[in-house]
Amino acid sequence: MNPSEARSVLNTVLTILALVVLRLVAAAYTPLTFDEAYYWMWSKSLAGGYYDHPPMVALVIRLGTLIAGDTELGVRLISILLALPMSWAVYHTAAILFGGRRLASTSVILLNVTLMAAVGTMIVTPDAPLLVASSFVLFALAKVLQTGRGAWWLAVGAATGAALLSKYTALFFGPAILIWLIAVPKLRRWLISPWLYLGGLVALLMFAPVILWNADHGWVSFIKQMGRARIADFRPAFIAELIPTQIAFATPLVWILGAMGLYALFKRGAGALGARALINTTFWTIVAYFVWHSLHARVEANWFAPVYPAFAIAAAVAANLTQWNVREQRMVDFCLRWAAPTGIVMFALLIVQANTGALTGYRRDATVRSVGVGWRDLAREIEAVRARTGASCVFAPDYGTTGWLAFYLPKGTCVAQQSQRIRWVNMPEPNASQLAGKLLYVHEVWPGDPLKDIFARVEKVAEVPRKRGPLTIETYALDVLEGPKGEVFDRSPPPELE
Repeated sequence: MNPSEARSVLNTVLTILALVVLRLVAAAYTPLTFDEAYYWMWSKSLAGGYYDHPPMVALVIRLGTLIAGDTELGVRLISILLALPMSWAVYHTAAILFGGRRLASTSVILLNVTLMAAVGTMIVTPDAPLLVASSFVLFALAKVLQTGRGAWWLAVGAATGAALLSKYTALFFGPAILIWLIAVPKLRRWLISPWLYLGGLVALLMFAPVILWNADHGWVSFIKQMGRARIADFRPAFIAELIPTQIAFATPLVWILGAMGLYALFKRGAGALGARALINTTFWTIVAYFVWHSLHARVEANWFAPVYPAFAIAAAVAANLTQWNVREQRMVDFCLRWAAPTGIVMFALLIVQANTGALTGYRRDATVRSVGVGWRDLAREIEAVRARTGASCVFAPDYGTTGWLAFYLPKGTCVAQQSQRIRWVNMPEPNASQLAGKLLYVHEVWPGDPLKDIFARVEKVAEVPRKRGPLTIETYALDVLEGPKGEVFDRSPPPELE
């Protein structure tokens, strides 16, 4: 390694470490989203699967809270630190596929300054470990291409298994790999090699706990997630949301580089066939499914997480390997120069806005309901009412409110969702003594008496607002419930099993 390359690698390492530290600081001061609080509750009762997703997100949170406690930082700690092995995998994948430490460094930095990586690893959802596992799937496949050694298929299987334990979207790596092997003539020999199928067996064995959990619960999680691919009615308006949201999540300058890189790879302007085909198949196979999905339902921006390692490498190809004409080269140079500062500023502004609302004059925005700003103060008021009324357990109507209540109320407080019990099948239920006395029901204010058909007495005892600065985000009614007429919980089966 010459001095210039060594300096480039050192600068890359320092940049990634600085970005990780920035995320750790932001994580410590940003309240949990309702999904994070929900997954945190999962982490208290680890299992082979859950109603919504496989178990990896719960394991990631559990490891973090063992180190830093049941705090915002503890919930997010491991997810953020996983950006380090993710960066290692992407660096080496880019170096293997397209050569050159400069291109490899560029791909790592471009990936880390996207909001998908910055926010996606800070806010812990199943997409966070999926993003990391996807980078290792790509790395292991690159090693298969580089070395021709069958043993690397075991690593492919292990990485794919980790991805499957994160989110069902990882199933698309199967057809992507198959298309890659067929598209590259020299790789077709693997189709009759036992190594390929041994790798598949490794992935299946790692995924087995999820299969067994589903078998014990009516296949509910599989039905819930796989059913999304079915189109009942066409609503193509959702397609129009795909590109704008991805421009934002990739950040505009990285998105431009990535789009140019994909064009260069498709037009055979850069790299060998095996490398070009690997990036294209892992990217376009998953993108094609989400385009299909958008024909009938909204596709959330973070669902594209598994394609981002390939997209970042494509962006680096555009910046370092492709010959452009003068005008296009100026665009590439501009994007490369300003991509990192732009991504960092966008991340910082998003964190400031989510915590304060100052950038929109304290009005509503997309983050206002999902991020738990105001819940610490709200929880203190709810706890005061619970203590005053003598309620032995706190109920909520939805999983988000249940998660926030469990996280922000004093440790050990009995908290439960009255309905959708399938979400909590892995957790112990409140005992008979906790359900025998008064219950406190926390819900957004709405007309009528909720649960009046289930309890003999439903009395509103308070209304408390959740606020972000001067903005009232929502107002919660606090009802005391007494005298259950029958079963306290609504044990109706989930819609997937009806």
